[in-house]
Amino acid sequence: MEPSSTPQEVPAQEIQPQVAPPSSDDGSRERGLLSNGGRLLLTGGVSTIEGAGGGGLVPWALIGGYGTRNELGASAFFTGVDTRDFTLASYGGAINFRNRVELSIAHQNFNLREVGNALALGNRYTISQTILGAKVRLFGDAVLEQDSLIPQVAVGVQYKINDDKTVVGGALGLDREDFDFYASATKIILSKSLLLNATVRLTRANQYGILGFGGLGGKDRDYKPQFEGSAAYLISRKLAVGGEFRTKSNRLEGALGGTSFREEDAWDAFVAYAPTRNISVTLAYARLGQIALRRQDGAYASLQVGF
Repeated sequence: MEPSSTPQEVPAQEIQPQVAPPSSDDGSRERGLLSNGGRLLLTGGVSTIEGAGGGGLVPWALIGGYGTRNELGASAFFTGVDTRDFTLASYGGAINFRNRVELSIAHQNFNLREVGNALALGNRYTISQTILGAKVRLFGDAVLEQDSLIPQVAVGVQYKINDDKTVVGGALGLDREDFDFYASATKIILSKSLLLNATVRLTRANQYGILGFGGLGGKDRDYKPQFEGSAAYLISRKLAVGGEFRTKSNRLEGALGGTSFREEDAWDAFVAYAPTRNISVTLAYARLGQIALRRQDGAYASLQVGF
């Protein structure tokens, strides 16, 4: 599909993603609707727990927020995850440069609650981590290029800084700073109201970096590829449901005795709602796999404000 030579921005609220664009013999109606560069509600994604635009766990190739090719955009988020034994609070923001580049920052507080006492760390001991991210769209346009099978593709990097010197840097003796690298491909099929995403990540992180990077004693330090996937169905222009899956490397199993530090894959099922262009709310059931004592699952809630 060829975009018009003088694209004009159209407010995202005026486009109904759950309704396939009316067809005609020459497809002119569809081209007129999509070639203007507008952004659909929810297609900028929400903010992941690591700050990048995407789902709750998985970054997408879409640049977060609603800034278009002629605009700058910004967003801020707060996310809380409450599982059987732990809580995770993540907050931060991102800047969107002309729907091409995304810069993000996130800060995570992982609270051990009563587990801290069991590990002789004290009740509600907290491990904190800061994540600086950058993502660049290489090619493709998931919204405008409906006539093409080529997805939108982006690459990103996340610099993770773990603040914990007692457990991660001390008792475990693991690296506290490292990079994740990822590539994402996202396709939106407007006629089916469907979003599909696949991400490949190279990482040395244990539990997203909350338990540091690499193996004990300087072992198992190589980057390992991990797969991450998302699917979402747009029920209406304001409401989407979907799920995510994310594999994780398993470097610490048995290293400290038994299988207490086994790392398992994670998944979630979510509902995202955007009451206005500037606000979105996401609720999910998250299964994060085994963390320390046992498998962790529970509620996920996130609020994002964007401009």
